[in-house]
Amino acid sequence: MTRNFCFIFLLLAAIRAEAQQVRPMTASAIYKELRQLNKMTRVLYLAAHPDDENTGLLSWLVNEAHANTAYLSLTRGDGGQNLLGSEQGAALGLIRTYELLEARKLDGAGQFFTRVIDFGFSKNPEDTFKQWDRNAVTADVVRVIRQFRPDVIICRFPPTSAAGHGQHTASAMVAEDAFRAAGDKTKFPEQLKTLQVWQSTRLLWNTFRFGNTNTTDERQLKITAGQYDPLLGLGYGELAGLSRSLHKSQGAGTQSVAGRRTEYFVHVAGKPTTSGLFDGIQQGWERAGQQLIGTAIDQIIQKFDFTRPEASLPSLIALRKKLAGVRQNLDVSDKSRSLDGIILHCAGLMAEAVTDRPEAVAGEKLSFKLNIVQRAGIPVQLKSVRWPGENPGSQPLRLPADSLFTIPKELALPESLQPTTPFWLKTPPKTASQFSVDDEALIGKAVNEDAPAVRLTVLIAGEQLQLDVPLSFKKLDPVRGDVVEALRIVPAFDLKFAQPLYIQTGNTAFQAGVRIAARRSMDNGSLRLTCEGKTIASVEGLRLSAGKDTLITIPVRAGNLPPAKEQGLVMYASIDDNFGQHFERTQQLINYSHLPVLQYFTPASARLVKADLKVAVKKVGYVEGAGDLTADFMRVAGIEVTVLKESDIGNPDRLAAFDAIVTGVRALNAERRMVAWMPQLLNYVKNGGTLVMQYNTLQDLSVRQPGPYPLSISNTRVTEENSTVTFTDPSHRLMNYPNKITQTDFLGWVQERGAYFAGSWDQRYKPLLSMNDTGESPALGSVLYAPFGKGHYIYTSLAFFRQLPAGNPGAARLFFNFLSAGKNER
Repeated sequence: MTRNFCFIFLLLAAIRAEAQQVRPMTASAIYKELRQLNKMTRVLYLAAHPDDENTGLLSWLVNEAHANTAYLSLTRGDGGQNLLGSEQGAALGLIRTYELLEARKLDGAGQFFTRVIDFGFSKNPEDTFKQWDRNAVTADVVRVIRQFRPDVIICRFPPTSAAGHGQHTASAMVAEDAFRAAGDKTKFPEQLKTLQVWQSTRLLWNTFRFGNTNTTDERQLKITAGQYDPLLGLGYGELAGLSRSLHKSQGAGTQSVAGRRTEYFVHVAGKPTTSGLFDGIQQGWERAGQQLIGTAIDQIIQKFDFTRPEASLPSLIALRKKLAGVRQNLDVSDKSRSLDGIILHCAGLMAEAVTDRPEAVAGEKLSFKLNIVQRAGIPVQLKSVRWPGENPGSQPLRLPADSLFTIPKELALPESLQPTTPFWLKTPPKTASQFSVDDEALIGKAVNEDAPAVRLTVLIAGEQLQLDVPLSFKKLDPVRGDVVEALRIVPAFDLKFAQPLYIQTGNTAFQAGVRIAARRSMDNGSLRLTCEGKTIASVEGLRLSAGKDTLITIPVRAGNLPPAKEQGLVMYASIDDNFGQHFERTQQLINYSHLPVLQYFTPASARLVKADLKVAVKKVGYVEGAGDLTADFMRVAGIEVTVLKESDIGNPDRLAAFDAIVTGVRALNAERRMVAWMPQLLNYVKNGGTLVMQYNTLQDLSVRQPGPYPLSISNTRVTEENSTVTFTDPSHRLMNYPNKITQTDFLGWVQERGAYFAGSWDQRYKPLLSMNDTGESPALGSVLYAPFGKGHYIYTSLAFFRQLPAGNPGAARLFFNFLSAGKNER
């Protein structure tokens, strides 16, 4: 890739809309861009997860220091918990990626990621680096540093236990490794085919006060942040609260705090400083030897008219011509790209390419409207339009001033378009710790940059500029008004099992359902189910009609199945059409009001639990919490599950009809009505019912007393999913009926044993299990049982919400025993 090609690519990426429309910035935002145009400084903030960043400092760096600032989150937060719904793993990471991008829209910083996967809480860096390849994650951070070229790198955490999380500590350790390696041509030399070495000036640690932990000191380097910004109408602390509150899946709502505050820093590596973040760093155009360019930008800033941004266009065009004659280097190229964006914003250019279809198959023909408006105050000419898969259409047209100009288009989408899916989820990861990214140019990026788009070439005062307008779906929503989202490219067929998990016991056959979404017809296809690489069932002569969903039911004989596994089995579905094409993916859509609709694809698969599972209950009531799939698992097992409403919980006769009641994860955090419901639920137990309460966190509890007797929740957790489990009373009924629980039932667990164990409890509770992470004392609070009145109360912080959807048979047996506490043995 040549230097010129790199520059053009970055230019188009900058002008391409973050959203689906190209829209002009407000005058105050343009003014801020001009201020940043006159600064060469760049800052990279680095931590482990989404929501680790100091949004107040990011806001100050962007809006007050006018530094080009970005946040590098090592992970996408895949191992976290979800307050909004049942998404876990990669799906949750996708949600949190876009929550970060929404936050960045507010504070103005950029966003980077590495390929490393968040595996959940870890207690120390040694545990973290057992999961993560330290060299691989360091290479990714080095790549980002060489791409972004920051003058200053700031860590959120220290490389000590004060970081509070093994991945936090690891992020600081990797930051120092990468700080030194990025400027060393012998480190990761394969990157130097397209990048250059870069040595940042200094690495700092942004110290903090978190709860009872205070790492700040008045002797540390200090800056004043939180100032009021009249262009925002907010102080940076207030803006930070709004930005951080966009991490809705984490329940990270944060107060917007007005007023100045102090940020503290400790020197880690590089050139020390006592006077400021940028001490000894050339911040302006003198860095490129072009002080006169800086002077010209100062004059444009001084004359900027907030009521008429277009009045700056002649001066901006003149500046563009000057820059074209300046010797190009990476700094100048960055600023030239920013300048072109400012010109288009000052021209008031709006453009959209919209259709009335949310999704389409490659090769399909759609009707589009290309809508363009310019408010430049000087002539603007549309020189050419290039639709995806076509040559540029040369049709010089003078765009009318502040009037909508529409070009209709019947477009056959290029056959080469791939289904829309995040680049890091296109290929299954080769290891559990790192996403597979085939194109190394994508490493570090936040999201895809290859969405199909219309390329416009415009002439403004004789200067030629290009911009890409994404192909979009537009509809009028009666509540939200205009909704504009990315056009999703989908395959001709996708498959989905009728249920995410199947249970097979003994030698009995079971019926597997596969739903096929057909976007074109199929005359003579075949459907195949496989498990462990072996075909276990098939259907030939498959006929499908375009535009219809078809449910195919296939009997699966027990004799066709491979032997059971501790972690369960996985079935896969695929179809081959009469043209020899192969389809094996399931479309997944995520739809939350604070995010765009997100699409990704997974292998068409279902978990298969092949085990002797016994359950003695038939009807279970379920109190919804923050979102999990426990209720779905119980239904698959043949249990009739009813999601309880307020009218149910207030009716003792209604509750008495249930063999057991289960509360969803974090029900005491997510459901404010639990303060009124808990007495009703405990009365149900007193009258002979069984209540199984899943884990809750300490944050924002609606009920301080979650059980019939005193019980407190702690931060204790066991993160080693293969840690030894000891039975405190092997003869206890919950360990024996209806399933005999043994050590084998704790094999094959995923991510963790559990979190937020009970910390202290009344002697009337009986702890049933003991477990601990390496080097720690045994923790007894994962399962507490207490008889209460005529019934049974169980508090469990075991991670059933992870184990049951994963098809772990041992976890299922234990959970069914809890449900069956009130049933007599037969």
